[in-house]
Formats: sequence, C-alpha cells, structure tokens
Amino acid sequence: MALLIEDSCINCDMCDPECPNEAITFGAEIYEINSDLCTECVGFYEKATCVAVCPINCIIVDPNNKESQEQLLDKFANLYVN
Repeated sequence: MALLIEDSCINCDMCDPECPNEAITFGAEIYEINSDLCTECVGFYEKATCVAVCPINCIIVDPNNKESQEQLLDKFANLYVN
C-alpha cells in the first residue's frame, strides 16, 4: 500500500526529509509520493514516518496502490538488497 498525499497538503515540508526511500518530492502544487519507491517505511521503521509527522493528517493509503506487508517488504528488498 503506497501512500498518497491529499490535496489538502499545506506544503509544511515535514514529510519530505522523513522519507528513507526518498519517495516524496514537491510536485506541481503539493508534495507527491512515488508509489514505486514508497514502502510505507517497511524495512526501516514500524510506522510510516511521513504519516507520523504530518500536522494535518493528509497522508493516506493510496486506494490505487494497495500492497500487502509482504509486497512492501519485497519492494524494500528490491530497492536496497539487490
């Protein structure tokens, strides 16, 4: 389950430096999460750090990119172990 930053994002700059996968970048108007890089911090932390630091709770599970814990761990392994 990659995460998604909703349009209500206020561009507070809290999430970007927290992402260990560098999946968060500034888009045309708000921050965006690259679903190919987002592991919801699986492999790094127990919980997604971007969600933990977001002051307005605008980071949700992306309904178009649902992945199991096993799939997220596989994605982490493909990004860092190979």
